[in-house]
Amino acid sequence: MSAVLDDPSVMPAAGAKRSEGVWHAAWHRLRADRVGMVSLGVVLVFVLLIILSATGLVAKGWQKEVGVPSAPPSFMGPAAKTNNTAIAVPKGPNVDISAVDPLAPRYKEWEERAAKFKAEEIVKSDTLPFGGDRLGRDVLAKAVKGTQTSVVVGLVAALAATVIGTLLGACAGFFGGKVGDALEWVYNVFTAIPDILLLLCFAAAVESNPFLKATLGRGIGSVALILALVGWTGLYRQVRAEFLKHSVRDYVRSAEAIGASTTSRMFRHILPNVSHVILVRMSLLVVSFIKFEVILSYLGLGVGVDSVSWGTMLSEAQSELILGQWWQLVAATVFMAVFVTAFSLFTDALRDALDPKLRGLE
Repeated sequence: MSAVLDDPSVMPAAGAKRSEGVWHAAWHRLRADRVGMVSLGVVLVFVLLIILSATGLVAKGWQKEVGVPSAPPSFMGPAAKTNNTAIAVPKGPNVDISAVDPLAPRYKEWEERAAKFKAEEIVKSDTLPFGGDRLGRDVLAKAVKGTQTSVVVGLVAALAATVIGTLLGACAGFFGGKVGDALEWVYNVFTAIPDILLLLCFAAAVESNPFLKATLGRGIGSVALILALVGWTGLYRQVRAEFLKHSVRDYVRSAEAIGASTTSRMFRHILPNVSHVILVRMSLLVVSFIKFEVILSYLGLGVGVDSVSWGTMLSEAQSELILGQWWQLVAATVFMAVFVTAFSLFTDALRDALDPKLRGLE
């Protein structure tokens, strides 16, 4: 073996160009895809928006009632005000009733507080850039803050489901035998139950378990965990099929012949060649999980009442739409549609850049 390596006839020529790696070549192909790069730019804008929202630089006061209830967008102008004539309530004689009414000393304080709230209400804006909700909160600020919640939930849950599905699928496809049979049994159990019922079961389990409820709370962690436990099955099936196919190919057997470990063969040789399948499935999971977050928030099992997401906005918009107040629905839908479209196009471009079938066409 050493004689072969020392033979100058088989040694690479001096100054020969070394072949670039898989990820380096994929980056060059991605840069040549204009749609992919534009989509990447849009996704990065959303990422920047999430960072600014998380640090409190934007949408910090989304809970403040800065406008009148159901304030229309600025381009529509202020809504017509109804003439509500206040009815004067006659006051009784100025008699000290503290002896019979223990709350009497608080009446004056409450009157002053009510007058203060009324004075603050006068300075509220009649219109807002994207309109206001039924409490007068800025819809634009809610949509920006909701982007942080919904996108993080979708990405974290999709990433967790991708890790679970990839690891289990890789083990089932590569090892087979009893390991594959056991994992297939787990897969069949999960797929035998409809997704929505499984989703509600896990949500109820987290809600009723004191330890999980105290650890995860009603936030991104609990919702991401629930979605990840439900959404890994589809990816598992695809990764298992790909590993079954690639594990018997010549390049994997050649790696085994030169002493490559099992982990190296699985994750250094096979995984890069099936990464395009994983990325496509992950992009679909992000979209699906954002929709599932809407369902959980609508049923009261999603993020807490002190948070806002696209799901809670759409849930609130249902009652507002009946009254002709469409701006919260449009704001949440536009933000969701732009992100989902850009993310899907970017992952499609990344899949094409990583697809081994397209590498020989350059």
